[in-house]
Amino acid sequence: MKIKQLSVFLENKPGTLSAACRVLADAKINIQTFSLADTREFGILRLIVPDAEKAKRALEKAGFAVKLTEVLALEVEDKPGGLAKILDALEHANVNLEYTYAFTVKKGGKGVLAFRFSDPDAAIAALKAAKVNVLGTSDLL
Repeated sequence: MKIKQLSVFLENKPGTLSAACRVLADAKINIQTFSLADTREFGILRLIVPDAEKAKRALEKAGFAVKLTEVLALEVEDKPGGLAKILDALEHANVNLEYTYAFTVKKGGKGVLAFRFSDPDAAIAALKAAKVNVLGTSDLL
């Protein structure tokens, strides 16, 4: 299942991240997981929240530039080779991985990671063939 992810473009200066988080808090939107990458002038805050559309509207209303993309949440065996198994399946299917980051929770003793692929549908097919559990938004609540 594909999950909507918000990418919020932040000016790289004190208070910008807290302002975006405050907007979400005021809108009663919980952050399920996030990743922050920066450059000298700006950062990209990637978020997964229960209601991406509502979060997008709230952030845009507050003046933030926001983009919606799709990611996959995958269960990864929490043992040596767990991630390698997934990456091998994707490599064999010639699916490009753009980036990944981890959730802060485990599900059934397994880690959960968010993955962004150039072709999410091809990734889903390859992962299901490799018997990797692809999670939906409801699985993360």
